[in-house]
Amino acid sequence: MKKIVIFGAGNIGRSLVGYLFSRAGYETVFIDIDDRLVKALNEKRRYRIEIRGENPQTIWVENVRAVHGRDVEKVAEEIASADILATAVGVDNLKHIYGNIARGLMKRFRAGKGPLDILICENLRNSSKIFREGLKQHLPADYPLDAMVGLVETCTGKMVPIMPEEQKRRDPLLIFAEAYSKLQVDKGAFKGEPPKVDGVEFVDNIKAYIDRKLFVHNLAHASTAYLAYITDPNMKYVWEALQRDDIRWAVKSAMWESGNALIKEYPREFNRENMTKYIEDLIPRIASKALGDTLYRLGRDIQRKISRNDRLVGALLLDFKHHVPAPSTTLSIAAATLYRGRDEKGRLFEKDEFFAREIYPRGIDYIVTNVCGLDPEREQELIRGIKDAYEFISRNPREWLRWLKDHVPS
Repeated sequence: MKKIVIFGAGNIGRSLVGYLFSRAGYETVFIDIDDRLVKALNEKRRYRIEIRGENPQTIWVENVRAVHGRDVEKVAEEIASADILATAVGVDNLKHIYGNIARGLMKRFRAGKGPLDILICENLRNSSKIFREGLKQHLPADYPLDAMVGLVETCTGKMVPIMPEEQKRRDPLLIFAEAYSKLQVDKGAFKGEPPKVDGVEFVDNIKAYIDRKLFVHNLAHASTAYLAYITDPNMKYVWEALQRDDIRWAVKSAMWESGNALIKEYPREFNRENMTKYIEDLIPRIASKALGDTLYRLGRDIQRKISRNDRLVGALLLDFKHHVPAPSTTLSIAAATLYRGRDEKGRLFEKDEFFAREIYPRGIDYIVTNVCGLDPEREQELIRGIKDAYEFISRNPREWLRWLKDHVPS
């Protein structure tokens, strides 16, 4: 039996990667540092996914187990004997797993095993380059990294809401998720035999699909959360926000700003027809009432979401490159600076508390240059647009639609 080792037994690890590979007959081994998750996976050897949407169903994912991430020798043994490896730990946590992976790669190499492919299932552009540099810091200089490790960038589009605390207490392994279960992977990055797994789709230009996911799908998430917050800070659910004509129109406009720029950036992959289908399919998925996704999940971690290469500012830069006017994206960036969404216990996300306390008081000029990473000389036009939107909505947050309509090209 083939084996996949997955770093991260969280939302994407269990609902997408673990599900797809277990269904294909792989033994599925999760590496995690959550004591409760590791214990539950080893006791039950399976977990439940509740599909929320028009056709609800219950899926049991079988033949799974877990190893604690701090058991470094056991982790190395699992990597040494794996057929494929995946990561789904979140961008900020990658730095914590490079050492464990490197130790396993060395054990594998000394045992005379063949190459190992790593599916990088993170919301991160240029993830293979970043991953490679991270691994190199923990591997001997003479380790043949390029020959022995396939760093496979992927595009994950599955939506998984935050599980309520009460549900997690009852069953820490239960996952609510939408039905969509596809994983697009870089066809040319594999060093070993590519996996034959239903739902894993091989594409020639993974960068195009990652950018589409980040600048259309993730942008829509962020834009919804930030516009909803300045409209009514008491709104909780995504479906509430997207039921409103003003927010839905503005979010769709932002999606099409990116969509038009992506068509110009990747003319072989995207055109008006397939971009229309992507956006029109995506909006009802995001707005699903049955999924119960929260605005807090979509909006938290402000600094990352308005950083230069992420969903909002990255999209704005692509729009700028292709001379696509982007007032909806600009407005969403300005609204992000005012976002103070709280979880079900009334708490700010830890990094957002820091942003509100330490970063925001330094002013919008500091934010656009030091958080958004915009160049005051080369990207002055973009900075002016964000500042203009910010100055208007900081005084009149609920009148943002008036600013937007004044800036939409006639």
